[in-house]
Amino acid sequence: MMTSEIEREEMSFDVLIVGAGPAGLSAAIRLKQLKPEASVCVLEKGSEVGAHIVSGAVIETRGLDELLPDWRDLDAPLQTQVSSEKFLFLTEERAFALPYFERLMPALSNHGNYVVSLGSFCRFLAEQAEALGVEIYPGFAAATPLIEDDRLCGVIVGDMGVGRDGEPGPQYAPGMILRARQTILAEGARGSITKAIMARYHLRENVDPQTYGLGVKEVWEVPPEQHRPGFVQHSFGWPLDDQTYGGAFLYHFGENLVSFGFVVGLDYQNPYLSPFHEMQRVKTHPAFAEHFKNGRRLIYGARALSEGGFQSIPRLSFPGGMLTGDTAGFLNVPKIKGTHTAMKSGMLAAEEAASVLDAPEGRAATSDLNARLEKSWLADELYKARNFRPAFARWGTRLGAIYAGLDTLLFRGRAPWTLHHRHPDNISLQPAATSKAITYPKPDGSLTFDLTSSVYLSGTNHEEDQPVHLKLRDASLWKAVNRDFYDCPETRYCPAGVYETIEVPEGRALQINAQNCVHCKSCDIKDPEQNIDWCPPEGGGGPNYPAGM
Repeated sequence: MMTSEIEREEMSFDVLIVGAGPAGLSAAIRLKQLKPEASVCVLEKGSEVGAHIVSGAVIETRGLDELLPDWRDLDAPLQTQVSSEKFLFLTEERAFALPYFERLMPALSNHGNYVVSLGSFCRFLAEQAEALGVEIYPGFAAATPLIEDDRLCGVIVGDMGVGRDGEPGPQYAPGMILRARQTILAEGARGSITKAIMARYHLRENVDPQTYGLGVKEVWEVPPEQHRPGFVQHSFGWPLDDQTYGGAFLYHFGENLVSFGFVVGLDYQNPYLSPFHEMQRVKTHPAFAEHFKNGRRLIYGARALSEGGFQSIPRLSFPGGMLTGDTAGFLNVPKIKGTHTAMKSGMLAAEEAASVLDAPEGRAATSDLNARLEKSWLADELYKARNFRPAFARWGTRLGAIYAGLDTLLFRGRAPWTLHHRHPDNISLQPAATSKAITYPKPDGSLTFDLTSSVYLSGTNHEEDQPVHLKLRDASLWKAVNRDFYDCPETRYCPAGVYETIEVPEGRALQINAQNCVHCKSCDIKDPEQNIDWCPPEGGGGPNYPAGM
């Protein structure tokens, strides 16, 4: 019997939220604050809340202050306040500290912010939501939108134990239908349900294309004598060229922990660039290497970030639901922060959903989250930041940084023009024939590492017999475009070794190691012809980042 013929159980809620990150959990909490009687369910594809969130983040508390004003009395896991910070421009051998950067770019200042384990923070939010009566189901992957009468009525949770042939295996467990009067999508960057909904309801019409960054992270444990709780360091410049947006960050937090990461804008041009290897390389710079001396690497992970900002925010409402958080693109790029903005967007979605629940039947299709957004501090904050990221894309790192400073000093973010994102990230690659190959140094096993040992530290696991969740729409297109024109860029931009080439009699062929996938979504974003489709794997699969780190 094919799985499509199997009857599924159904559950119904007033509001269904897909994704248990800061946006989804904030939406759930605010909904129960506004309407305690409403039934609210949160789905999370990770094995537990926070399992897919690699730790180490700086949080501005503005959103938390609004959502839970008494968070300090609730033992929120915000213990490490920022104590000192540096902002550096790197050359290959030197680091230049930018003087008075707090005045030139006040958005970069972290005074009053906290360095936290974002996974622990989400677990804290989940506890608050459950205390209010929210039902949270981890290990449930929303596989398909449930559309009836051209309206989103919920989602279908994926089947478990389906073989590669599409037939139920011995461990088969059918998925479920979860219905809701309103469905809030909070899947994070490039959500799979969101992608289908955006296409169906044309939510991206008349807005700029979304642009993304790929963040690659590690968490280290260092000796107590060299731990500097609350120290924050950001850098830009080396090892990237002037036309490639990105930079490194380093945060000391918790019990002798250091979070280190590197972000590369996915509009980069050189098909030979590897974000993972650029991240390993920047650790060797004297400005960073000293922080890892005699340390031990604990965690590795990667995740795409939505960087388009104000001019890339889509229409947020559609029949039956709304978009919120990073799936809609609320990251404040110059601040390098998205938690407080995601939380506020989730609260706004909850407020709109509450008004829909109170309205007569039929009002849901006319809900307008964008109008509610326009009246909030979130819209004002993102509007002031709107020209930062496209300036770097237009003029490169050095001139882009100069423009960003002038925009802040002269116009306070209110310049009488808006710079636009010209194209999506997938069309930015240059042909391999005209690009310079990059030779990366071999890892030393103590400061720099290979991809295989790194993926192991992510705790990634997918059941071997489940259907492959990464698919080529057209295998012949991969050969003609990816292999012959761009020299297989997916083998380099993927931070988990999912894509590799093997030799066959006909030449190089693509092998997809889907079991390695850390759910960063970069392949779905960067593939030149959008030929790779990322689908949700079975619930509970993917990375498993430990609590507290």
